[in-house]
Order: sequence, then structure tokens, then C-alpha cells
Amino acid sequence: MDAVIFDCDGVLVDSEILALRFGMHAAKALGLSYDEDEYIHRFMGTTMKAYFNRLEADRIAAVGKPLPDGFADTLLTDSKKEMDAELVAIAGTHAAVASLDQSLAVASSSGLDRLHFKLKKTGLLQFFGTHIYSGEDVENGKPAPDLYLHTAERLNIKTTSCVAIEDSVHGVKSAKTAGMTVIGFTGGGHCRPGHGKYLSDAGADVVIGHMDDLKETLVLLS
Repeated sequence: MDAVIFDCDGVLVDSEILALRFGMHAAKALGLSYDEDEYIHRFMGTTMKAYFNRLEADRIAAVGKPLPDGFADTLLTDSKKEMDAELVAIAGTHAAVASLDQSLAVASSSGLDRLHFKLKKTGLLQFFGTHIYSGEDVENGKPAPDLYLHTAERLNIKTTSCVAIEDSVHGVKSAKTAGMTVIGFTGGGHCRPGHGKYLSDAGADVVIGHMDDLKETLVLLS
């Protein structure tokens, strides 16, 4: 394999557990109730636009009202403050990424500014150079293949020579549809028992639970 492409949230940085906690609290204030598994599989791995569209559809269905004016901006601002205070890299990520010889990139549904913020905050920005790509770069976000196709094109590497590391069903489907080999990752704080099966069922070629296992897994997939 010539390139390793990482999702960001829940793969490089342990942000999804923060987003889960914050998002479920915000949803409750809107009169919506989700269990954690439902919230994870409905919302995580999608763009912010898709997230707010789905949340609004759920609120209209539940209480007959759209999202309040300014809700999205307030949520994004408040969640960024929480990330600034609490965000850390996934355990073992710095060493794992530094050990790789392949071309590296990030392909994340996060907005580009927030993506750079998270990578800089956790000391990971240095590893990826200019190859940091956002859902804002393409028309259709995950689970559509657009972002992974865009990333491979920018790397000038065939998708069949790329491995994607993903923690969400939406992300796995995106990378597989693009023609990539996919490693499902369950090392994020939000991953509950059985999460690996969801990723396998979505098409992940193999599932790992710790970044310490990444390099050996890549060798086995070569």
C-alpha cells in the first residue's frame, strides 16, 4: 500500500466522546432523546451540514418545530471551547503515525478550520503537510466516496493502493465505495462493545482496537 489516509475524529483525536456527550445534552434541550448507540450511528462520521439537517428533521418529527435560530452557531462555538479544554490525541497515535513510510493524509467530515484546530491542538498537524482534506472540499460528504476520491487524487495515488482508517460506519462505506482497503478502528473513547462488528458489517477489511497495532496490520494487508 502506498498511502494511509486517516479519518480524524475518533481515529487521530479522541473528540467523538466529547461530541457525543455534548451533542446528546444539546439534543435533550431540544426535546429529543437518543440512546448512545442510536446517536453514534445516526450522526457520527457525517458533515456538520448533514448533522444539523438530520437533527432538525428529528425535531420537526418529534415536536413540530425546526432548530432555534442561532442554535448551530452556538453549538459549534461551545463545543470548540470544550475541545480546547479537553481534547487529546488517541493513545499511541503520535508513535504510530511517525513510524509509517507511506504517504499520509487526513480525510475528515469536519470543517477545515476545526480540523486544523484539532490536529494542531494535539500535535498531529506536522505529520500531514498539505494533505489535510475536509468534507467542505467535496459536494457529497461521507458515506459518499467523494472525499476519499478527492484525497487519492490529490496524493496522485490510485485508490486501490490506499488504506483508510475509519471509526464510523459512514466512513467505512465511503472509503470502500472509493475502492480502498479499510481498517476499522475501535480505540476511541466513544466506541462501545460490539462497535467493531458494525464496522466489519459495513465493509471494513480488518478491525483494530489500538494504534500500536496499526503498522503490523498494514504489513499484513500489503
